[in-house]
Amino acid sequence: MLNRRHIRIKVMQSVYAFKGSESDALNKDQKFLMQSLDKAYNLYLLMLSLLVELQKKSEDHLSKSMKKHLATEEDKNPNRKFVNNEVLQFLLHNEALQDALDTNKVKHWDLDDEYVDIIYKDILASELYADYMKTKVSDFKEDKFFVIDIYREIIAPNDKLFDYLEDHNMTWVDDFPLVNTTILKMLRKLKPTANTQVVTPDLYKDEDDEMFAIDLFKKTILNQTTFRKIVEDRTKNWDSDRIADIDYVLLIMAICEIIKFPSIPIKVTINEYLEIAKEYSTPKSSIFINGILDKYVKELQEKNELNKTGRGLM
Repeated sequence: MLNRRHIRIKVMQSVYAFKGSESDALNKDQKFLMQSLDKAYNLYLLMLSLLVELQKKSEDHLSKSMKKHLATEEDKNPNRKFVNNEVLQFLLHNEALQDALDTNKVKHWDLDDEYVDIIYKDILASELYADYMKTKVSDFKEDKFFVIDIYREIIAPNDKLFDYLEDHNMTWVDDFPLVNTTILKMLRKLKPTANTQVVTPDLYKDEDDEMFAIDLFKKTILNQTTFRKIVEDRTKNWDSDRIADIDYVLLIMAICEIIKFPSIPIKVTINEYLEIAKEYSTPKSSIFINGILDKYVKELQEKNELNKTGRGLM
């Protein structure tokens, strides 16, 4: 689920928050980093469970309508198309998803049901819902595209939901776009034989990615004095107060990758940190960072000190 860029962002946040020195034990800070990465998976589960809760909300709404003292004919024979949506039913009865929710103790909507209600009312008031409910029957394809549409156009952009997530866990703000993209990709891949498909992916693509997070954090922190000296020697004409703190963090992380990770191509490292700078730092940061890194790499090449192995890694 997590890609390398998101891992770098999480490491960047942990390095930025680090207040110790190279001699301090890193266990506490490393634990914080890994918990931050794990919480991205919890957000993924939380957003999937929201779809399940919306199905339950609809089921409950129809049940109460049928029990009205003065129930109309429509109340007695409601359109159950939303309730019976095959994708929502699949998520509702997916054992792997339920096990993951239980294991990770993702039960937020039990206490914060009002947010489910907000989303549900927005769906009912939407043209998407009105168009979908014009008929009483549908096929898997229509059901799938309806769920994708309400997720993309109603759930993901909801400001109140975003504020709730931000208040509940600050790290979720950065995780939200990745989680939404992952969920939409999963939904698009679902087929009518949905019961055979996985909706709870592994947090990491492989063990290498998990170790990359740990190694990048530890090697950056344990060598930060050396890496900062490399930056300072190449910014002597700059007032240090003019260099954003986050730029320093991105530079020492990039230098760490260049020196300590021989299997990662130089271009990949530089491009990744330039993209992160564009999103998290000042408008001119990417130009500044690119200039420093480009100069440093050329110096290493001239001295034949660039330690990269494999083809295409320069």
